[in-house]
Amino acid sequence: MTPSDLSALQGNTIGGIGTDILYVHRIERVLSRFGDRFIQRILGREEQQKYHARAARDPKRGVLFLATRFAAKEAFSKAIGLGMHMPMYWAGMQVLNAPSGKPIVVLSEPLKSWYEERFGMAHVSLTDESDMVMAFVIVEKKPLAKT
Repeated sequence: MTPSDLSALQGNTIGGIGTDILYVHRIERVLSRFGDRFIQRILGREEQQKYHARAARDPKRGVLFLATRFAAKEAFSKAIGLGMHMPMYWAGMQVLNAPSGKPIVVLSEPLKSWYEERFGMAHVSLTDESDMVMAFVIVEKKPLAKT
């Protein structure tokens, strides 16, 4: 059995892994300095709506939401091997939630097309504590076309 035969039996394989951890106070500091400009630069449209709703109910929850999304974007940029270089840009990658609550990656152009040419599914996990947040991202290799 060749390595490619084994890969075909195993299904999709990992195309990249990224992780990021950060102290919440760093996001609080930047947010207090730049306010809505920072939010608009980092969050996509749907994320901004969720942020404002959470921050209105509880400012601390708003900051944790912003911090987890920031960490997710950093982790995703590492998983795809670009860092924060085009076509990767902050608001072009959103972490929204499926009806079950599971975090899902939603991409905008031109990042979406670039990503779909190279990768399959993206998986993201987020966690937060009072003073730290962490994100872990796994992207699958693009599935091979079946012949």
